[in-house]
Amino acid sequence: MHDLPALLTKIDGYAAANPFPEAPRELFEPCTYMLDLGGKRLRPALLLMAAELFSDTIDTALPAAWAVELFHNFTLMHDDIMDAAPLRRGQPTVHTRWNTTTGILSGDVMLIQAYRYLTSFSNPAVVTELVKTFSRVATEVCEGQQYDINFESRNDVALPEYIRMIELKTAVLLGGAMEMGAICAGANPADAEHLYHFGRLAGISFQIQDDLLDTYGDPAKFGKQVGGDILQNKKTFLVLKALETMPAGNRHVLETWLQTGPETPGKVDAVRAIFDQYKIPELAAAEKKRFQAEAFTQLEKVGVSEARKVALRQMIGNLLDRDR
Repeated sequence: MHDLPALLTKIDGYAAANPFPEAPRELFEPCTYMLDLGGKRLRPALLLMAAELFSDTIDTALPAAWAVELFHNFTLMHDDIMDAAPLRRGQPTVHTRWNTTTGILSGDVMLIQAYRYLTSFSNPAVVTELVKTFSRVATEVCEGQQYDINFESRNDVALPEYIRMIELKTAVLLGGAMEMGAICAGANPADAEHLYHFGRLAGISFQIQDDLLDTYGDPAKFGKQVGGDILQNKKTFLVLKALETMPAGNRHVLETWLQTGPETPGKVDAVRAIFDQYKIPELAAAEKKRFQAEAFTQLEKVGVSEARKVALRQMIGNLLDRDR
């Protein structure tokens, strides 16, 4: 079984062997730039790990893994435009370095290239299942993004709505990648579905952990400003859980802080104190662990030996307990 560094080496090697066309340079150079900004390559690695549960030969799954990575970066490129974000991983975003038109068109071609890799498999039945799964998940990711946009102008977002949003925007792509890996390896539909739900539930847990780290992480480890979500008045799990937990008469205190601008002195400390008062970090950690446990229950149902699951189980465990 391959460990994560070995899988990342395979993915990088496949990317190097399959570059974008050289012309028109204005279309494809931003695609290469986006991919060269870095990133964990988590989704393609999970796809390959899922494939390796059922097969000792995972190189045949590399086109699907790369398709998932291209799609993920396409969503980031367009998200940056929608968010008017100037930086991605510390470097200028595509629409900032070039322009918005380039960001839209180069993102579009990344999505189209993803489908090209999916249809490169020689087995028509595999192509059909891959495209069907990929299209379903891609649509759900767009639905999640729209819900996230809708939430920006709503003051009545309920916690279950937030969970559904992060499930669609983030978690289904993790699950879909694992389902696609199982399809590439010829797994039976039941095992592919268990892996989908494993990835989906782990993805929800991942996002709750991300919300916690944004407010309570160590800045030296987290790699970005702690409290950024609070400054931007984002409706995170912590905020919604606090509003759900607080007595009705006290909610206006938090709601008032969340209507102030990022320059308001003491904002992060004040909101964090409210979270602490109502034990929101503990409640969030418990919910994270609940989704994590449900995820591993799905993994247990996959019909392969436990020995083949060790690397995947360890990787997801480390991911969900990360401090950065």
